[in-house]
Amino acid sequence: MFEEGQVFKSEQPEPPPAPERKPAGNPVVDTIQQLGQTATPQSESNIFCMTIIGQVEGHLVLPPQNKTTKYEHLIPQLVAAEQNQKIEGIMIVLNTVGGDVEAGLAIAEMISSLTKPTVTLVLGGGHSIGVPIAVAGNKSFIAETATMTIHPIRLNGLVIGVPQTFEYLDKMQERVVRFVTSHSNITEEKFKELMFKTGELTRDIGTTVIGTDAVKHGLIDAVGGIGQALRELNLLIDQRKQGKTAEAAGAGGLTQ
Repeated sequence: MFEEGQVFKSEQPEPPPAPERKPAGNPVVDTIQQLGQTATPQSESNIFCMTIIGQVEGHLVLPPQNKTTKYEHLIPQLVAAEQNQKIEGIMIVLNTVGGDVEAGLAIAEMISSLTKPTVTLVLGGGHSIGVPIAVAGNKSFIAETATMTIHPIRLNGLVIGVPQTFEYLDKMQERVVRFVTSHSNITEEKFKELMFKTGELTRDIGTTVIGTDAVKHGLIDAVGGIGQALRELNLLIDQRKQGKTAEAAGAGGLTQ
């Protein structure tokens, strides 16, 4: 029996309080906050633009305060762009300090093996492993104030001090040199001269080349910005269309 004044408590747990519904925001205000403009372009373009910004993240996850571009995000996008029939050209915009060597080479190989026209544009910087990515396209541009740092490959962390370690490092470096020289107009001798130059970088060996110097050495094709890069990409797209039309016309005229 319950005494007077005693409160009966149910053994069943009380249901959680319903979450408060936030009022729907104004889409115009949200766009201003996110993008700094009142409207976003709605028309679909035939050009796919991919940006490589910050540090190229490879097999190891970098600290959260680092601005990174994850290579496992880029490779599926390149595959999708290659398969999408609506996309006729690909623009690669770089402002990177470099990063994982094998991840950077993987991205560069993907770009160079695309069948669709590709143009790369270096804005700000395309340093270290960003150099192979910058030269991987059909045509490369660099902003007049942009820089590219060329230096030997380094290892950090625990390194086993045996001759095989240095042989592996030398082979990896040769892979980078071979790719850059085969996809640009710079000679192997000149590239290695810039790579092993001493006295220019304070805490490292190598060279920093600026806009016009990169073009003078044959590393990049031309100095230019987004307008020149898009104009060149559209020219490459038109040439590809004309080539397909000529092939189709030639195939149609064959007799057996």
